[in-house]
Amino acid sequence: MCGTCGCDLATAVDHDRHHDVPHEHVDASGRRFTHAHARPPIGDRVTVDLETRLLAKNDALAAQSRAWFHAHGIVALNLVSSPGSGKTTLLVRTINDLHDSHPFYVIEGDQETSRDAELIRETGAPAVQLNTGTGCHLDAAMIERALAELAPRERSFVLIENVGNLVCPALFDLGERAKVVVASVTEGDDKPLKYPHMFRAASLVLLGKIDLLAHVPFDVARFTANLSRVNPGAALIPLSAMRGDGLDGWYGWLRAQLPS
Repeated sequence: MCGTCGCDLATAVDHDRHHDVPHEHVDASGRRFTHAHARPPIGDRVTVDLETRLLAKNDALAAQSRAWFHAHGIVALNLVSSPGSGKTTLLVRTINDLHDSHPFYVIEGDQETSRDAELIRETGAPAVQLNTGTGCHLDAAMIERALAELAPRERSFVLIENVGNLVCPALFDLGERAKVVVASVTEGDDKPLKYPHMFRAASLVLLGKIDLLAHVPFDVARFTANLSRVNPGAALIPLSAMRGDGLDGWYGWLRAQLPS
């Protein structure tokens, strides 16, 4: 449950809907008691745009980071996916293949452990691990702190591996150049329809693990059509980080993001 982005607002709505129905509460000492609220007249109720209020500070910090990236020729990318899609494997392969020509810095987001950051550091690239605990996404303030530690050089890539989650990260601007959704053929080909906000926010979708297509019931044409329904402007690159298929397309897209 995310108290920052409002995932738990449904609880408040249910409570309001049953204002005049007796219901149980627990006080600070643990004692249980039952009561009901009188529903306020409809004209006295006020609707508050909670999303705007919650995201305004984040967006202001993200704008500062975006301006800083731009001033230093740094390409920041926000990689988002469901858990287990292969983001870390793809990052390790990308850095190993390109580190001689391009400097990479990585911000790793996970609820717990530093395992992914350790894997990135084994490539020689600097990495900062951000553990969110019960949080389900990274936010702009976290990125600002990580950048102070990383101190990326000019004309480099800053790759942000967000917490595995296809819901809340769609709301939070991190100051990135683009959001990149990493999907895989081990997931359903209906993912763009189930999580339209995330796929709509993506500039690029990487469809990974295509080396497993012969072993899973995944229809690439259906996935492509579903993505086009949600976001016809998103580029799609099928690839395999393990076997190497499609990586040239991904690397070409990366290079195209660098300032001339």
